[in-house]
Amino acid sequence: MRSACTLVAASFLSLSLAFGHPQSGQQENKADAAKQDQKQEKPKPRIRPNDAGAPIPTRAEMLRGAYGPFRANNDLLYYHLDVRVDPEKKFLSGKNTIRFRMLKEGPRIQLDLTDKLAIDKILLGETALKYERDGRAVFIDFPQALHAGQVYSIDFYYSGNPPEVGRFGGITFKHDPSGHVWVNTACEEEGASIWWPNKDQWRDEVESMDISVAIPNDLVDVSNGKFVGKTDLGDGYTRWDWHVHYPINNYDVSLNIGNYVHFSDQLGDLPLDFYVLPEDLDQAKVQFAQAKGMIEAYQHYFGPYPFAKDGYKLIEAPYSGMEHQSAVTYGNHFKNGYLENDWTGVGISTRFDFIIIHESGHEWFGNSITALDPADMWIHEGWTTYLESLYVEYRWGKADAIRYLSGYRPKIYNLRAIVAERGVNAEPTEDQYFKCALMLNTLRSIVDNDARWFALMRGFYQRYKYQNIETEDVVTWFNQNTGMNLTPFFNQYLRHPAIPRLELLFGEAPNMVLYKWAADEEEFAMPVRVGSPEHWQIVHPTTKWQSMETPLRKDDFKVATDLYYVDVNKQ
Repeated sequence: MRSACTLVAASFLSLSLAFGHPQSGQQENKADAAKQDQKQEKPKPRIRPNDAGAPIPTRAEMLRGAYGPFRANNDLLYYHLDVRVDPEKKFLSGKNTIRFRMLKEGPRIQLDLTDKLAIDKILLGETALKYERDGRAVFIDFPQALHAGQVYSIDFYYSGNPPEVGRFGGITFKHDPSGHVWVNTACEEEGASIWWPNKDQWRDEVESMDISVAIPNDLVDVSNGKFVGKTDLGDGYTRWDWHVHYPINNYDVSLNIGNYVHFSDQLGDLPLDFYVLPEDLDQAKVQFAQAKGMIEAYQHYFGPYPFAKDGYKLIEAPYSGMEHQSAVTYGNHFKNGYLENDWTGVGISTRFDFIIIHESGHEWFGNSITALDPADMWIHEGWTTYLESLYVEYRWGKADAIRYLSGYRPKIYNLRAIVAERGVNAEPTEDQYFKCALMLNTLRSIVDNDARWFALMRGFYQRYKYQNIETEDVVTWFNQNTGMNLTPFFNQYLRHPAIPRLELLFGEAPNMVLYKWAADEEEFAMPVRVGSPEHWQIVHPTTKWQSMETPLRKDDFKVATDLYYVDVNKQ
């Protein structure tokens, strides 16, 4: 996670989500409702901008989103981002060493860097390379065709003042409450090329990375990976070096520069490192203790923490949070809930710190397993939102987990399909968080065997960890490993706005009810519990009418909508 991408998701999103998560939307909704009440009018529903409709992609979005021929002809192997940060001038300078293997012979590749930053030079060895810029797309030409199967390395030098854009600013130059410099990055939506040159898409990740950050001597940089060491450069700057042992997506790469103090813990052999402002140290030591239980819960369901060589870090930041790989950022006020609110409104989310639980869940889904294209970002956000309920279940039991998930229902709009258009950097609807979490809970009810469901979840994660996948991979895996045809199920929830509606018709005959699914997918068929909560009966509706006997009257005939995310129409 996003998510978000990650929290990204996050998602709560255009309203202001943090990982994608919301920031001020709830308060604004309350204010709007109060005004309407004063007018004695019914409050109008507020449509989130991203749910209203998919915008027509711009040329810039198509250039960034497309995996065109000059991206597809090479495979990333390694980055060394070596950057110098002047906080007072809000200025970056440095280079990215980019190593790649050519997959097809050709004289050109595409990288990306915002046109607000200057390209100082691009070198192949000692040879300066020519390039063309089209917005943030950078097309690099080599004097001779590069050969398929061969590995090449270039040094991309750049400098300038990066723009501060987007929900979290992309890269921001601020001061903490005590007046010290505070520089942070969070660029899932804006793209990593807002502040450093890279192949700015999701499909291709480097296998490992080094990050070197030179900053004024009185500051600390916390980036991704394992801390290697720091070197006094003798000019008032110190270089902080970090090594990432694992594949990493570009938006996860982060700088966190500030007046940080450090404390640590251990979970078995896994180091847990925490970086906060000095004035927040005492409350952080209390609040960040939740990280250990969170990791234990997710390891229980999916297996070992995926970035053990790099460790786990939680870093205070001036925004709500982001799932930067092995360097999760945190700004949730050192309080439970989400920005001190009961996020799902059922009294459970105040038991834990939402940002720690959600953003760290992206280490498994979003960072370890990554979507090929932002269009499939539900693989980050839907799964990680579902992980929240697994944490609740691990701590407090299944009943509370189901209640927690049910609290997400009012956040779902069902106005657009979840899977967006691919190849145009399209941002999916915010329903990818909540609707997809409830879809996964529905799938658990279809499997109807918790031991098997948990084995399926673990098997799916283990099959695709450290890989980039798309929706079709998820569907194919669950089809093969459940022995069911779940394609219509996934299509209905992910590729159509409407959820399935169970049509119930009473009175055609005594003690009889007719039933069927109303769905966009003609082959949609899903078992569902109906009748009485004390004596549920599983029926197997299709899109054709069937009948069953029941002693229950229409008003007494129930559907287990806490276990299945469906609509019900009783006639």
